[in-house]
Amino acid sequence: MPVIHCRTYIHAPIHICFDLARDVEAHVQSTAGTRERAVGGVTSGLMKKGDTVTWEAVHFGIRQRLTAQITAMNPPYEFTDIMIKGAFHSFTHHHQFLQSGNGTVMEDTFQYKSPLGLLGKMADRLFLERYMRAFIAGRAQELKSMAERKGTG
Repeated sequence: MPVIHCRTYIHAPIHICFDLARDVEAHVQSTAGTRERAVGGVTSGLMKKGDTVTWEAVHFGIRQRLTAQITAMNPPYEFTDIMIKGAFHSFTHHHQFLQSGNGTVMEDTFQYKSPLGLLGKMADRLFLERYMRAFIAGRAQELKSMAERKGTG
């Protein structure tokens, strides 16, 4: 089962980083490349423990839907969301925030299992893990830019 770790230093207060990471509109903005939008559950504002959201996006040229739920939250330090319906067999995304000097370290740990057994494992090795790593890192960089603008503004 692939596990992706992404660590990003953000020159902004921890509460700003935490709130942006669970903000539906910020998520949409940070994933503009896949035309992601919230189409069910919580579709705007800050998500909290127990909330679900259904995302619609285009990955690999295919429009897909995925429903995730926030299963744990310890503001402003961490929260976890899991897929409850979607293309993966399963995934867990843990978001952690650590105060570091005048800023925050945001750590994403994304663990997933592809569908289709052996075919899914082959897809992981050939392209999916690399794609997901770039997707998580790209989103982190967008959140960093938003937080640093907000934190100094």
